[in-house]
Amino acid sequence: MTLMLDVGYLPKHALFVSAVERGFFEAEGIDLTVMPGSGSTNTVTSVDAGKVDAGWADFGATIISQGQGADVKQVNLLQARSAYAVVALADTGISSWKDLRGKTVATEGAGAMTAMWPFAMSKLGFKEGDVNVVHASSGSKIPGLLAGQWDANLALYVSDQPAIDALDRQAVVLKWSELGIDLYGNGIVVSNEKLRADPAQVKRFNRAMQKGYLWACGHPAEAAHDFQKEVSGFKDRTIILAINEQCSLTWGEGASASKFGVMDDAGAQEMLDVAHQFLGLSPDSDLTTASVYSNDYLEPLQRDETIQTP
Repeated sequence: MTLMLDVGYLPKHALFVSAVERGFFEAEGIDLTVMPGSGSTNTVTSVDAGKVDAGWADFGATIISQGQGADVKQVNLLQARSAYAVVALADTGISSWKDLRGKTVATEGAGAMTAMWPFAMSKLGFKEGDVNVVHASSGSKIPGLLAGQWDANLALYVSDQPAIDALDRQAVVLKWSELGIDLYGNGIVVSNEKLRADPAQVKRFNRAMQKGYLWACGHPAEAAHDFQKEVSGFKDRTIILAINEQCSLTWGEGASASKFGVMDDAGAQEMLDVAHQFLGLSPDSDLTTASVYSNDYLEPLQRDETIQTP
Protein backbone atom coordinates (compact mmCIF):
# COMPACT_ATOMS: atom_id res chain seq x y z
CA MET A 1 0.00 0.00 0.00
CA THR A 2 0.95 3.63 -0.40
CA LEU A 3 0.30 6.47 2.05
CA MET A 4 0.71 10.07 0.91
CA LEU A 5 1.39 12.65 3.60
CA ASP A 6 -0.02 16.17 3.67
CA VAL A 7 3.28 17.89 2.79
CA GLY A 8 6.96 17.05 2.32
CA TYR A 9 8.79 15.18 5.08
CA LEU A 10 8.88 17.06 8.38
CA PRO A 11 9.65 15.94 11.94
CA LYS A 12 5.91 15.70 12.65
CA HIS A 13 5.83 12.76 10.22
CA ALA A 14 8.20 10.70 12.37
CA LEU A 15 5.24 8.73 13.73
CA PHE A 16 4.40 7.32 10.29
CA VAL A 17 7.98 6.43 9.47
CA SER A 18 8.42 4.76 12.86
CA ALA A 19 5.19 2.77 12.51
CA VAL A 20 6.62 1.21 9.35
CA GLU A 21 10.13 0.79 10.77
CA ARG A 22 8.88 -0.99 13.89
CA GLY A 23 6.94 -3.57 11.89
CA PHE A 24 3.35 -2.65 12.69
CA PHE A 25 2.27 -2.76 9.05
CA GLU A 26 4.32 -5.84 8.26
CA ALA A 27 2.51 -7.60 11.11
CA GLU A 28 -0.76 -6.91 9.26
CA GLY A 29 0.61 -8.21 5.96
CA ILE A 30 1.05 -4.72 4.50
CA ASP A 31 4.18 -3.43 2.77
CA LEU A 32 3.59 0.29 3.25
CA THR A 33 5.39 3.03 1.33
CA VAL A 34 5.10 6.49 2.93
CA MET A 35 5.25 9.28 0.35
CA PRO A 36 5.65 13.06 0.75
CA GLY A 37 2.72 15.26 -0.21
CA SER A 38 2.28 18.78 -1.55
CA GLY A 39 -0.74 20.03 0.38
CA SER A 40 -3.80 18.27 1.77
CA THR A 41 -5.97 19.06 -1.24
CA ASN A 42 -3.47 17.46 -3.59
CA THR A 43 -3.27 14.45 -1.27
CA VAL A 44 -7.05 14.00 -1.34
CA THR A 45 -7.02 14.37 -5.14
CA SER A 46 -4.35 11.66 -5.41
CA VAL A 47 -6.45 9.31 -3.26
CA ASP A 48 -9.57 10.03 -5.29
CA ALA A 49 -7.72 9.38 -8.56
CA GLY A 50 -6.35 6.08 -7.30
CA LYS A 51 -2.73 7.21 -7.45
CA VAL A 52 -2.26 6.25 -3.79
CA ASP A 53 -4.18 3.96 -1.47
CA ALA A 54 -4.51 6.34 1.48
CA GLY A 55 -3.74 9.92 2.40
CA TRP A 56 -3.11 11.92 5.55
CA ALA A 57 -4.97 15.18 5.04
CA ASP A 58 -6.67 18.10 6.77
CA PHE A 59 -10.34 17.32 7.39
CA GLY A 60 -11.42 20.74 6.13
CA ALA A 61 -9.57 20.19 2.85
CA THR A 62 -11.14 16.75 2.61
CA ILE A 63 -14.64 18.16 3.00
CA ILE A 64 -14.05 20.86 0.38
CA SER A 65 -12.74 18.22 -2.01
CA GLN A 66 -15.77 16.03 -1.29
CA GLY A 67 -18.01 19.00 -2.01
CA GLN A 68 -16.28 19.32 -5.39
CA GLY A 69 -16.93 15.67 -6.22
CA ALA A 70 -14.07 13.71 -4.65
CA ASP A 71 -15.42 10.24 -3.85
CA VAL A 72 -13.45 9.74 -0.64
CA LYS A 73 -14.08 9.30 3.06
CA GLN A 74 -12.11 9.96 6.23
CA VAL A 75 -11.76 6.68 8.14
CA ASN A 76 -9.30 7.36 10.97
CA LEU A 77 -8.95 10.64 12.88
CA LEU A 78 -5.35 11.01 14.06
CA GLN A 79 -5.69 14.65 15.09
CA ALA A 80 -8.79 15.04 17.21
CA ARG A 81 -7.82 18.65 17.92
CA SER A 82 -6.75 21.55 15.73
CA ALA A 83 -3.08 22.38 15.10
CA TYR A 84 -3.95 25.87 13.82
CA ALA A 85 -1.94 28.64 15.48
CA VAL A 86 -0.26 31.99 15.18
CA VAL A 87 3.49 31.46 15.66
CA ALA A 88 5.90 34.26 16.55
CA LEU A 89 9.43 34.49 17.87
CA ALA A 90 10.00 34.90 21.59
CA ASP A 91 11.10 38.31 22.86
CA THR A 92 9.76 40.17 19.82
CA GLY A 93 6.71 41.79 21.39
CA ILE A 94 4.10 39.07 20.98
CA SER A 95 3.24 36.93 23.97
CA SER A 96 -0.56 36.85 23.87
CA TRP A 97 -3.41 37.27 21.41
CA LYS A 98 -4.00 40.91 22.30
CA ASP A 99 -0.45 41.70 21.18
CA LEU A 100 -1.42 40.96 17.56
CA ARG A 101 -3.28 44.23 17.15
CA GLY A 102 -1.29 46.41 14.76
CA LYS A 103 1.07 43.57 13.83
CA THR A 104 1.71 41.91 10.46
CA VAL A 105 0.96 38.21 10.04
CA ALA A 106 2.08 36.12 7.06
CA THR A 107 -0.01 33.35 5.57
CA GLU A 108 0.05 31.23 2.47
CA GLY A 109 -2.24 32.33 -0.31
CA ALA A 110 -4.88 29.62 0.07
CA GLY A 111 -6.05 26.93 2.41
CA ALA A 112 -8.50 26.45 5.24
CA MET A 113 -6.50 28.38 7.84
CA THR A 114 -6.30 31.50 5.68
CA ALA A 115 -9.99 31.31 4.84
CA MET A 116 -10.89 30.91 8.51
CA TRP A 117 -8.73 33.81 9.76
CA PRO A 118 -11.75 36.19 9.87
CA PHE A 119 -13.38 33.66 12.21
CA ALA A 120 -10.39 33.90 14.57
CA MET A 121 -10.48 37.70 14.30
CA SER A 122 -14.14 37.74 15.31
CA LYS A 123 -13.36 35.58 18.34
CA LEU A 124 -10.75 38.17 19.36
CA GLY A 125 -13.13 41.06 18.89
CA PHE A 126 -10.84 42.46 16.19
CA LYS A 127 -12.12 44.17 13.09
CA GLU A 128 -10.68 44.08 9.58
CA GLY A 129 -7.42 46.02 9.50
CA ASP A 130 -6.52 45.46 13.16
CA VAL A 131 -4.04 42.84 11.96
CA ASN A 132 -2.21 43.28 8.67
CA VAL A 133 -2.17 40.03 6.69
CA VAL A 134 0.41 39.46 3.96
CA HIS A 135 0.78 36.48 1.67
CA ALA A 136 3.99 34.49 1.47
CA SER A 137 5.10 31.19 0.01
CA SER A 138 5.45 28.19 2.29
CA GLY A 139 9.22 28.26 1.97
CA SER A 140 9.55 31.96 2.80
CA LYS A 141 7.37 32.19 5.91
CA ILE A 142 9.99 31.24 8.50
CA PRO A 143 12.91 33.05 6.80
CA GLY A 144 10.71 36.15 6.58
CA LEU A 145 9.80 35.82 10.25
CA LEU A 146 13.45 35.50 11.24
CA ALA A 147 14.36 38.50 9.08
CA GLY A 148 11.65 40.65 10.64
CA GLN A 149 9.68 41.07 7.42
CA TRP A 150 6.55 40.26 9.43
CA ASP A 151 5.74 39.67 13.07
CA ALA A 152 4.12 36.23 13.05
CA ASN A 153 2.93 33.38 10.85
CA LEU A 154 -0.40 31.68 10.49
CA ALA A 155 0.79 28.12 10.78
CA LEU A 156 0.35 24.56 11.95
CA TYR A 157 2.34 24.72 15.14
CA VAL A 158 3.31 21.04 14.86
CA SER A 159 5.32 22.13 11.81
CA ASP A 160 6.54 25.66 12.55
CA GLN A 161 7.44 25.36 16.22
CA PRO A 162 9.92 22.50 15.59
CA ALA A 163 11.28 24.33 12.53
CA ILE A 164 12.04 27.38 14.66
CA ASP A 165 13.55 25.16 17.36
CA ALA A 166 15.84 23.63 14.74
CA LEU A 167 17.25 27.11 14.16
CA ASP A 168 17.99 27.49 17.89
CA ARG A 169 15.22 30.06 18.35
CA GLN A 170 12.24 29.89 20.69
CA ALA A 171 8.69 30.15 19.40
CA VAL A 172 5.61 31.74 20.92
CA VAL A 173 2.58 29.65 19.97
CA LEU A 174 -0.93 31.12 20.13
CA LYS A 175 -3.25 28.18 19.56
CA TRP A 176 -6.61 28.72 17.90
CA SER A 177 -8.04 26.22 20.38
CA GLU A 178 -7.53 28.91 23.03
CA LEU A 179 -10.16 30.94 21.16
CA GLY A 180 -12.61 28.05 21.12
CA ILE A 181 -11.75 27.06 17.53
CA ASP A 182 -10.83 23.43 18.05
CA LEU A 183 -11.95 21.52 15.00
CA TYR A 184 -11.07 18.03 13.83
CA GLY A 185 -7.63 18.04 12.23
CA ASN A 186 -5.82 15.60 9.97
CA GLY A 187 -6.94 12.04 9.42
CA ILE A 188 -6.65 9.10 7.08
CA VAL A 189 -8.57 9.40 3.82
CA VAL A 190 -9.33 6.57 1.41
CA SER A 191 -11.51 6.36 -1.69
CA ASN A 192 -14.96 4.89 -1.51
CA GLU A 193 -13.87 2.59 -4.33
CA LYS A 194 -11.12 1.24 -2.06
CA LEU A 195 -13.65 0.75 0.74
CA ARG A 196 -15.87 -1.25 -1.58
CA ALA A 197 -13.06 -3.27 -3.16
CA ASP A 198 -11.01 -4.23 -0.11
CA PRO A 199 -12.53 -3.15 3.22
CA ALA A 200 -10.51 -5.80 5.06
CA GLN A 201 -7.23 -4.22 3.94
CA VAL A 202 -8.39 -0.80 5.11
CA LYS A 203 -9.20 -2.29 8.51
CA ARG A 204 -5.76 -3.91 8.71
CA PHE A 205 -4.16 -0.63 7.66
CA ASN A 206 -6.04 1.27 10.36
CA ARG A 207 -5.14 -1.32 12.98
CA ALA A 208 -1.45 -1.02 12.13
CA MET A 209 -1.62 2.77 11.95
CA GLN A 210 -3.29 3.10 15.33
CA LYS A 211 -0.82 0.84 17.08
CA GLY A 212 2.24 2.30 15.38
CA TYR A 213 1.14 5.88 15.94
CA LEU A 214 0.43 5.43 19.65
CA TRP A 215 3.62 3.43 20.14
CA ALA A 216 5.60 6.34 18.68
CA CYS A 217 3.76 8.75 21.00
CA GLY A 218 4.91 6.66 23.94
CA HIS A 219 8.49 6.28 22.65
CA PRO A 220 9.41 9.64 21.07
CA ALA A 221 13.19 9.17 21.31
CA GLU A 222 13.06 5.82 19.52
CA ALA A 223 10.65 7.19 16.91
CA ALA A 224 12.98 10.15 16.34
CA HIS A 225 15.83 7.73 15.69
CA ASP A 226 13.69 5.86 13.16
CA PHE A 227 12.94 9.12 11.36
CA GLN A 228 16.59 10.15 11.26
CA LYS A 229 17.42 6.96 9.39
CA GLU A 230 15.08 8.04 6.60
CA VAL A 231 15.29 11.84 6.70
CA SER A 232 18.53 13.58 7.64
CA GLY A 233 19.20 17.09 8.90
CA PHE A 234 17.05 17.28 12.04
CA LYS A 235 18.25 17.21 15.63
CA ASP A 236 16.87 14.74 18.16
CA ARG A 237 15.27 17.48 20.24
CA THR A 238 13.49 18.96 17.21
CA ILE A 239 11.97 15.66 16.16
CA ILE A 240 10.96 14.79 19.71
CA LEU A 241 9.34 18.22 20.10
CA ALA A 242 7.35 17.65 16.91
CA ILE A 243 6.28 14.16 18.01
CA ASN A 244 5.14 15.39 21.40
CA GLU A 245 3.21 18.29 19.86
CA GLN A 246 1.63 15.96 17.32
CA CYS A 247 0.63 13.51 20.02
CA SER A 248 -0.93 16.28 22.12
CA LEU A 249 -3.63 16.47 19.42
CA THR A 250 -4.48 12.76 19.54
CA TRP A 251 -7.29 12.86 22.09
CA GLY A 252 -10.25 15.17 21.77
CA GLU A 253 -13.28 15.90 23.88
CA GLY A 254 -16.84 14.69 23.92
CA ALA A 255 -18.43 11.28 23.49
CA SER A 256 -15.64 9.74 21.40
CA ALA A 257 -12.70 11.28 23.25
CA SER A 258 -11.44 8.06 24.86
CA LYS A 259 -11.36 6.09 21.59
CA PHE A 260 -8.42 6.86 19.33
CA GLY A 261 -9.37 7.74 15.77
CA VAL A 262 -13.12 7.78 16.33
CA MET A 263 -15.17 10.68 15.00
CA ASP A 264 -18.71 11.69 15.90
CA ASP A 265 -21.50 13.51 14.12
CA ALA A 266 -21.17 16.62 16.28
CA GLY A 267 -17.49 17.11 15.38
CA ALA A 268 -18.06 16.40 11.71
CA GLN A 269 -21.07 18.72 11.56
CA GLU A 270 -19.05 21.51 13.17
CA MET A 271 -16.52 21.27 10.33
CA LEU A 272 -19.29 21.10 7.73
CA ASP A 273 -20.78 24.29 9.18
CA VAL A 274 -17.39 26.04 9.10
CA ALA A 275 -16.86 24.82 5.54
CA HIS A 276 -20.16 26.39 4.48
CA GLN A 277 -19.42 29.66 6.26
CA PHE A 278 -15.72 30.16 5.54
CA LEU A 279 -14.29 27.57 3.15
CA GLY A 280 -16.54 28.00 0.14
CA LEU A 281 -18.60 24.83 0.44
CA SER A 282 -21.66 25.41 -1.73
CA PRO A 283 -24.96 26.07 0.06
CA ASP A 284 -26.42 23.49 -2.32
CA SER A 285 -24.00 20.80 -1.21
CA ASP A 286 -25.68 17.57 -0.14
CA LEU A 287 -22.78 16.47 2.07
CA THR A 288 -23.83 14.97 5.40
CA THR A 289 -21.87 13.65 8.34
CA ALA A 290 -22.48 10.12 7.06
CA SER A 291 -20.97 10.94 3.68
CA VAL A 292 -17.76 12.58 4.94
CA TYR A 293 -16.53 10.06 7.52
CA SER A 294 -16.92 6.52 8.80
CA ASN A 295 -15.82 4.65 11.93
CA ASP A 296 -16.69 1.29 10.36
CA TYR A 297 -13.08 0.47 9.50
CA LEU A 298 -11.70 1.06 13.00
CA GLU A 299 -11.03 -1.07 16.04
CA PRO A 300 -10.26 1.96 18.20
CA LEU A 301 -7.60 1.85 20.88
CA GLN A 302 -8.27 3.28 24.32
CA ARG A 303 -6.25 5.93 26.16
CA ASP A 304 -4.84 3.49 28.69
CA GLU A 305 -3.84 0.69 26.31
CA THR A 306 -0.22 -0.45 26.30
CA ILE A 307 1.21 -0.96 22.83
CA GLN A 308 4.01 -3.43 22.19
CA THR A 309 6.03 -3.63 18.99
CA PRO A 310 5.36 -6.75 16.93
